[in-house]
Amino acid sequence: MAKLTLIQAINDALRVAMRQDSTIVLLGEDIGINGGVFRATDGLIQEFGPERVIDCPLAESGYIGAAIGMAVNGLKPVAEVQFDGFLAPAHEQVANHLSRIRHRSRGRFTCPMVIRIPSWGGIKALEHHSESIENWYLNIPGLKMVAPSNPYDAKGLLLAAIADPDPVLYMEPKRLYRAFRAEVPEGYYTVPLGQAAVVREGTDMTVLTYGVHVHTALEAAEQAASQYGWQAEVIDLRSLNPLDLDTIIGSVKKTGRAVVVSEAPRTGGFHSELVALINDHALEYLEAPVARVTGFDVPMPYLLSEDLYIPDAGRVLEAMQAVRTY
Repeated sequence: MAKLTLIQAINDALRVAMRQDSTIVLLGEDIGINGGVFRATDGLIQEFGPERVIDCPLAESGYIGAAIGMAVNGLKPVAEVQFDGFLAPAHEQVANHLSRIRHRSRGRFTCPMVIRIPSWGGIKALEHHSESIENWYLNIPGLKMVAPSNPYDAKGLLLAAIADPDPVLYMEPKRLYRAFRAEVPEGYYTVPLGQAAVVREGTDMTVLTYGVHVHTALEAAEQAASQYGWQAEVIDLRSLNPLDLDTIIGSVKKTGRAVVVSEAPRTGGFHSELVALINDHALEYLEAPVARVTGFDVPMPYLLSEDLYIPDAGRVLEAMQAVRTY
């Protein structure tokens, strides 16, 4: 079994899907000869040609809108947005059209389309290159959203997203693109949307997170075990919508304590929704208030200041101490 980086797993998923289904087309800026800003589409135009790997002008609203039309008329577009903040110019297409096709047509049409989005911080990029946009789109009914944390899930979730009959926002943790390698099966397989993964079992608290912060949480859990003997259960949500509520609530009922980790700004975030869901379904099992480890209510800082904004294992460990000693 090959050991791939996360970005190689994404490239492999696109190649496998396009070989299997001739209706799949890719759209985006510099995705052809250049292979994409992060090289996710490297080599695909040579194999599938410019009619299926379509270089688009610097106009996100235009090519996302074109992809919606393609999807409604029988193709399966996978659109790449170069950086998370660049989806904002296409917000009208996503919020008012992409997400509403099934509802607006009373089920006569669906929109089988994926938007791939390099997401979050950690690479010390410029403004609009390190946003946490999951909060913007989780409040729009009709959109599914996934966020892999490793190469195996990256390929399986992307293939599942492409096969889904409804639109999926595929959030890629750009900080992990080339951070490590892991075994990835050849050929076609899927990781089902809507299923979380328990990546570390424990009994003293539950840590909920997704994307790059699965690794932050695992690092903090190991520190908690070595320093205090506490065993934290870490859950990789993988799918933000649909959400695997059964796994979340089952774990919290077992441990009685929970910490939610996200680098989005603190106010109005998905992390707050997770706290509310735990209160709705497991309040009587809680031994302490649920803790949140988040970003701050400011734009992502530039360069080295980014390290002060993004949650690290030390901040997660502090939250674990708070819920464990409450």
